[in-house]
Amino acid sequence: MKELPTPTLALSRLGLRETLWPQPPQLPQPAAAGGVTVAWARHQDEVREAQRLRWRVFVQEMGARLPTSLPGHDVDLFDDFCEHLLVRAEPGGEVVGTYRVLTPAQARRVGGTYSDTEFDLTRLRGLRERMVELGRSCVHPDHRQGGVILALWGALAAFMHRNRLDTMIGCASIPMLQNGVHGGDAAASIWRQLSATHMAPIQYHVQPRLPLPVDQLDGSLDVEPPALIKGYLRLGAKVLGAPAWDPDFNTADLPMMMRLADLPPRYRRHFLGA
Repeated sequence: MKELPTPTLALSRLGLRETLWPQPPQLPQPAAAGGVTVAWARHQDEVREAQRLRWRVFVQEMGARLPTSLPGHDVDLFDDFCEHLLVRAEPGGEVVGTYRVLTPAQARRVGGTYSDTEFDLTRLRGLRERMVELGRSCVHPDHRQGGVILALWGALAAFMHRNRLDTMIGCASIPMLQNGVHGGDAAASIWRQLSATHMAPIQYHVQPRLPLPVDQLDGSLDVEPPALIKGYLRLGAKVLGAPAWDPDFNTADLPMMMRLADLPPRYRRHFLGA
C-alpha cells in the first residue's frame, strides 16, 4: 500500500471545537457527524476511493470527458500534491463525499493551482501564502441532503483555522444543463445575478483564460445557482470574475473566494466554536 507524500502542513484533527487546542495530536482522527465520519486520506488506496467517486459523479452522472491514467478513476497531476478529505457513510464506510485541498507550499511545488489553468490570478498574489485551493468537490447522489456537505465544510474550517490559513479559492461549476435550461444561458444568467450582488472587491478580480461568451448568451433567465454555490454564498463567499468555460467537464466555472474572516457569526460558532 503506497504511502502518500508527506503532508506539508500538519493534518487537522477534525473535531470542530478541537481547533482551539494548543497542541495537535500526532495523527488525525475521524470525526462523527450524523451517520458519517470525516477523515483525511493517509494512503494511496484511500485517494483511489475518492477518485472513483469523482469518476462516478463527474463522468457517469454529469457526462464529463476526462483523460485518465486509471480506468474508472478521475486522476490528474494535482492529486499527488493535495490533501484529500473523505466522508464515509456508516455503516459500511463507503466514501460518499470528497474535497481535495492544495496548500500554499504544495502549490509552489506543483507550479500553481488548478484555478491558475482557468484564470489569471495575478491579483491574488498577495494572498497566496495563506490561501488554499479547494477542488473536485462531489457527493454521492444518495447523500445530497446537506449533512455530508456540512461535515466537509466543518473539517475544512478546522483545517484552515488550525494551520493559520485564512483564504479559500476554487472554481465553482455550473453545468451546461442547469434546471432544464440548455447551453450557456443558465450560466450567463447566474453570472448576471451574482455579479450584481456578490462580487469581491475589485482588487481581487481575475480574468478567465477561456471565457464563456456571456455577452452572446441570454442572461435574463430566472435560474437559481447550483446548491453548492448557494451554500458558498451563505458562508460569505464572493465571486472573483466572469465564468470560464471548462470543455472537459462541459461546465461554466465561476472563480470564488471564501475567507474565514467573512464567515457569518452563526457559522463561526457552528464550525469553529468561536
